[in-house]
Amino acid sequence: MSKKVVTFGEIMLRLAPEGYYRFVQADTYGATYGGGEANVAVSLANYGLDSVFVTKLPAHEIGQAGVNSLRRFGVDTSYITRGGDRVGIYFLEKGASQRPSKVIYDRAGSSIATAATADFDWDKIFGGANWFHFTGITPALGDNIAEICMEACKAAKKRNITISCDLNYRNKLWSKEKAGRVMGELCQYVDVCIANEEDAHDVFGIKAAGTDVTAGKVNHEGYKDVAKQLVDRFHFSKVAITLRGSISANDNNWAAMLYDGKDYYFSKSYLIHIVDRVGGGDSFGAGLIYGCLNNYAPQDTIEFAVAASCLKHSIEGDFNMVSVNEVKKLAGGDASGRVQR
Repeated sequence: MSKKVVTFGEIMLRLAPEGYYRFVQADTYGATYGGGEANVAVSLANYGLDSVFVTKLPAHEIGQAGVNSLRRFGVDTSYITRGGDRVGIYFLEKGASQRPSKVIYDRAGSSIATAATADFDWDKIFGGANWFHFTGITPALGDNIAEICMEACKAAKKRNITISCDLNYRNKLWSKEKAGRVMGELCQYVDVCIANEEDAHDVFGIKAAGTDVTAGKVNHEGYKDVAKQLVDRFHFSKVAITLRGSISANDNNWAAMLYDGKDYYFSKSYLIHIVDRVGGGDSFGAGLIYGCLNNYAPQDTIEFAVAASCLKHSIEGDFNMVSVNEVKKLAGGDASGRVQR
C-alpha cells in the first residue's frame, strides 16, 4: 500500500521574466505556481506516494489554476479549502554569475493568510496518513496560521504520524525573535528537522563554527555541532542539514549531512551549474521523506535526498519533475549527463 504524506502551506503564483532579464527590463512574465510544501507534495507524487497538499485558495479561476497545477502531477487536492480573495504572488528575477537572484513577495492578505482553524478538519485530513510536513514559511504568515500549524502538529502526534519541518527562515515575513519563539513551540512536536546553516542560526541562534556561507566555505565539524545542538534542544529523531557552497549565482557545491542522534552521515558533493535554484531545498526535503518512508539506510537516505535536489537545480520552475529511477541513477554515481538513447 502506498504511503500517505500530508503537506500544509501556501501555493503562490510565480511571475518571472524570461531567461535572465531583470525586472526593470521585462515586458512579459512567465506564470507558474509553487511554494515550499506544494513543491514537496509534487516531488512525492512523482515518486509514486499518496501525496496530499492542504491550503486555502480563492474559488475563482486563478485559484483553480493553482489547484490544477498540482493535480496534473497526481497530488490529492481534495482537502484544499476554497475561499478568500487572492492568490499570493511572488516575482522572481534569476541571478547570473555574481548577480544574485531576487524575490519580491506580493502575498499579504492571500486566502491562506486569512484562514481560520475551522477551515481544516485534521481528523479527516490525517486519515491513513504516515507523514506530515510543513515549513517555517507557513506559521510566518500570521498568528492564525501558526495556530493552525500547532493544531495540525497536535492532531498528527495523536495519531503517531511522523512530523517533519524545514526551518526555512524568511526575514521578509517575520523577525528572528518571533521565528525563534513560534518555531521553538512547534519544534517540540517535530521528529525530523531540515535546516541549512543560516536557518539554524537565524531561528535558534545556533551557529556552525568555521563556516562562511558568503565565501562558500563549509566546515563539516561545525555542522556536526549544529545538528547535535538541535537534537539536544528539541529531541529530534533526525536532523538533515544542506551544505551549499556558493561559488556564484550559477555555480554551487551541493551536499548534505544527516544526524540520527548517534552517527553523522555526509553525502557526496556535487558541483552544480544552476538553471533554477528555487525549490532546491524542497526537493531535498521530499527526497529525505521518501528515503525515510522506504526505510533506506541513513547513508542511502541522504544520498537520495541530495541527488534529487541536485537534479532539481537543472529544472525550470518550482517543481522537481524527476522520477525515483533518475534520482537513484545519479545517487549511484552516474553524473555524466550523457544523452540517454
